[in-house]
Amino acid sequence: MISFLTLIEALIVLIVAAILLSGIRVVKEWERMPVLRLGRYIGLRGPGITYLIPFIDKAPMKVSMRLQTISFRTEQTLTADNVPVNVDAVMYAKPVDVEKCILNVENYLTATQWAAQTTLREVIGKIELNELLSERERVGRHLREIIDEKTEAWGVKVTSVEIRDVIIPAMLQEAMSRQAQAERERMARVTLATAELQAAQKMIEAAKMYEKSPEGMALRWMNILYEIGQQPGTNTIILIPANLPTAGVAPIGLLSLTGQQGGKGGES
Repeated sequence: MISFLTLIEALIVLIVAAILLSGIRVVKEWERMPVLRLGRYIGLRGPGITYLIPFIDKAPMKVSMRLQTISFRTEQTLTADNVPVNVDAVMYAKPVDVEKCILNVENYLTATQWAAQTTLREVIGKIELNELLSERERVGRHLREIIDEKTEAWGVKVTSVEIRDVIIPAMLQEAMSRQAQAERERMARVTLATAELQAAQKMIEAAKMYEKSPEGMALRWMNILYEIGQQPGTNTIILIPANLPTAGVAPIGLLSLTGQQGGKGGES
């Protein structure tokens, strides 16, 4: 009989010890744990080891103070110029007031995500497609400001919002590609025409200079003939015009003819 009572007492002691030890909690360095005593909020615990009174104190959750990455997107949202787009974005946020995160909202991460998604729809509906594609950073900053105002009451600070991808219909992509190609061709033609105009102006200036200096024109002719002769190929044919200008002396052809006539006269 005594041994049975002793066994019951030992069992009771073990149960009581287990209940008492169940109140020990370990909170990590980056976590905070709100505590409710009989349903009333009494404060935060952590980091480190803390103790909750069994059956009296409750810890509904642990809140991570680290930066959270929240991805969100919109489905078929119309821009200001009535273009349907799908936009993927990512938001970086973290709790700065744990009491508000616990007491003012059921799930602060879910609420922040939905607030970001609805805000993204609103912003996309007010801007045009070209602005959305070319000014993603500015759109992201505008989104961050609006979302941060909404989440301030929940104790969440939004540090940045980035637009990851903008998906547009395939037909519109082809049209934009053709437009970009046409724009590149237009710029190429403008550049070529500008180069032709500049070259023509320089040639006119050179012609005026050669007109004032016949010797310079003759030297230019000789340089052109020399460059033609230096080109690769053994079957190069050089056509020398009859009105080859002179540079203060008789042309090469005339000198050759004069030499030949002089030689014949000497022989005779």
